[in-house]
Amino acid sequence: MQSLPFELPKFEPGWVWLAGAGPGDAGLLTLHALNALRQADVLVYDALVSQVILELVSADCELEYAGKRGGRPSAKQKDISLRLVELAKQGKRVLRLKGGDPFVFGRGGEEALCLVKAEIPFRIIPGISAGIGGLAYAGIPVTHRDFNSAVTFLTGHGIAGDVPERHNWDAIAQGSPVIVMYMAMKYLAKIAERLMRNGRSAEEPVAVITEASLPDQRVLETTLGTCAVDVEKSRLEPPAMIVVGKVVSLRKFLKWMD
Repeated sequence: MQSLPFELPKFEPGWVWLAGAGPGDAGLLTLHALNALRQADVLVYDALVSQVILELVSADCELEYAGKRGGRPSAKQKDISLRLVELAKQGKRVLRLKGGDPFVFGRGGEEALCLVKAEIPFRIIPGISAGIGGLAYAGIPVTHRDFNSAVTFLTGHGIAGDVPERHNWDAIAQGSPVIVMYMAMKYLAKIAERLMRNGRSAEEPVAVITEASLPDQRVLETTLGTCAVDVEKSRLEPPAMIVVGKVVSLRKFLKWMD
């Protein structure tokens, strides 16, 4: 690391650091995340961590792929958590790197609780969540005082593999001017129908963002009533961020990457 006017923490053997890599652009890594990459003995990373970020580790750092991409073969969450414990007990400096933020739909909380149970010391390094950073790269602010003072972040994929029934769709539709959805592309038609059934207009703006913050980023602007059909026609592939709300209309002024 270049000289800084403050000290970055030392990565001690036997510790696990749970870090977020941000939405994709390596420039969005935090200083703490970069510091961790430079010191780690083992990097356990997810599918959404880019090759550019992986190349920031030291030459002798071991890389272990953990998958965790919707619809693709992945290690079981329990096995990943136990692997972190195993590596830490070997005295290694273990960096668990996830796309976005580890505590925002990243199962970082589950992994941290496993470390607590095993009495493994750990540090949490937040990252820029795709639900905020990915939208910013698409020119969509999650809040704007002319449109909203509240926003709801939700997952569109439940534990049982269908539309999450834990969500109070009535309250979300009526109470949240802006809705940002992770892992929702598969069930977008059902989700849109629930929102419209509970009062949202079919003409409400929707944006679907893939490869957020990366050179191949694509943004589909559509409406709630046609979004599922339009996504299918566009052949966009998950993972994607989906945002519902009038703030999407600001993209025509703020799409700085296009």
